[in-house]
Amino acid sequence: MQTHLKRWTDSLLEWLGATSAADDGWDRWVAFALVVLAAVLFDLLLRLGIVRGVRKLVTRTRAKWDDTLFSVPVLNRMCHILSAILLAVVLPGVFEEKSSGRVIVMRLMQVYIVVTVFRFVSALLYAAFHIAASRPAWQNKPIKGLRQTAQGIALLICTILIVSILLDKSPAILLTGLGASAAVLMLIFRDSILGFVSGIQLSANDMLKVGDWISVPKYGADGNVEEVSLTTVKIRNWDNTLVMLPPYLLTTDSFTNWHAMQLSGGRRVMRSVSIDMTSVRFCTPEMLDHYRTIDLIKDYVEETERRIEAYNAAHGIGAAERRVNGLHQTNLGVFRAYLVRYLRNEVPVNKDMTLMVRQLQPTETGLPMQLYFFTDTVVWVDYEGIQSDVFDHVLAVIPEFGLRVFQNPSGEDVASLRNVFSPNAQTPPQTPPQASPPASSQASPQASSQAAPQNAPPLHASRPAAPQRPQAEQPAPEEAKAPASASPE
Repeated sequence: MQTHLKRWTDSLLEWLGATSAADDGWDRWVAFALVVLAAVLFDLLLRLGIVRGVRKLVTRTRAKWDDTLFSVPVLNRMCHILSAILLAVVLPGVFEEKSSGRVIVMRLMQVYIVVTVFRFVSALLYAAFHIAASRPAWQNKPIKGLRQTAQGIALLICTILIVSILLDKSPAILLTGLGASAAVLMLIFRDSILGFVSGIQLSANDMLKVGDWISVPKYGADGNVEEVSLTTVKIRNWDNTLVMLPPYLLTTDSFTNWHAMQLSGGRRVMRSVSIDMTSVRFCTPEMLDHYRTIDLIKDYVEETERRIEAYNAAHGIGAAERRVNGLHQTNLGVFRAYLVRYLRNEVPVNKDMTLMVRQLQPTETGLPMQLYFFTDTVVWVDYEGIQSDVFDHVLAVIPEFGLRVFQNPSGEDVASLRNVFSPNAQTPPQTPPQASPPASSQASPQASSQAAPQNAPPLHASRPAAPQRPQAEQPAPEEAKAPASASPE
């Protein structure tokens, strides 16, 4: 066949008047250009015929996977392979068998064939993994990372083959050399190798998938996973910022995946209100009568009071000693019962999940009363609205039970205390001042000191201020001799 092709090429060159006596003359390169042009036309015809014909057949089928598998990029790259094979068959007949031009052209032709095959395999892998990603069984798998791994392996094989063709060496020799430099390769492709292994772990353990809400506080990540690749996990935070994390960080460090919560149908609320412990007391009959007017706890108060009365009567505990020996209801206990019934009846909670109101360890900031329940929705905005409504109501209803919320003193509290207890505070006059007769110069200091405490502030000072006299009045001689340390009793 090569002989017939060479004869046909020589005849064509003679007909064109482009002949040369040299083995690598310009006439051979003219023939080479003509063959390349013929291969380009052949590739064009293949794409016009095969691609259009196959696409028409594919679109008529009910299946959807063949639309992706026989897509235009896949068919075009397959046509490139066919044209490359045509060149590999025809080009050897253009040049003489042992000419240098033939050696160069054939090596380049082999490289071109390897590249076209690699591009076809890459497009085929992309289509195959795209089909797999649409299947429910593969929804939780890092498809992109697996695809990149497969394409990386194909690229490595392609590179080895190209280098072996250009050096005219066997690929086995190159693989032996790569084995000797494995440590260097491990250092260069460290992230890719770790990403590949981590992707397998994430997939096998069902730890992460695209669309999951994860939180990684250590790296400032809190949002939805948009992409899981061989070397990067892309997370879009709620403020629309992007965080890129290597996959191996998610296997070595802890992170929170909220996907299970979203599937459960309820989101947890666990928040406390600090109660001032000095406001906790036994319920008086007046307090119980007030609680009976609240519909949510009316039955609870009456039923609890009947049990308490029955217990005290059975143990011979009279009303005088009930405070120590008998049973009593407390305002805090009634408040806890009210909160439980309020959550069950007035709040959209998930009744199939845990709901309780409990006391935590008392601290210097009061007695924490914790509400622990699950909403019936996992939508973030609705969840925050329910939580806010609940605690708005809790803070507003606490005084109805004779309780107080513990709160550290604010600036307003400090300012009011300063105004009350300041020694220089002046009490506003109740009546306008009236004229009084001039005080006698012989007035005793005892009389003056007795009137002073009536106008003094309520603070018990260790050293009351000395009474003041009008500026026009001069002290008596005997008063001037009094010791300065003397103070009225």
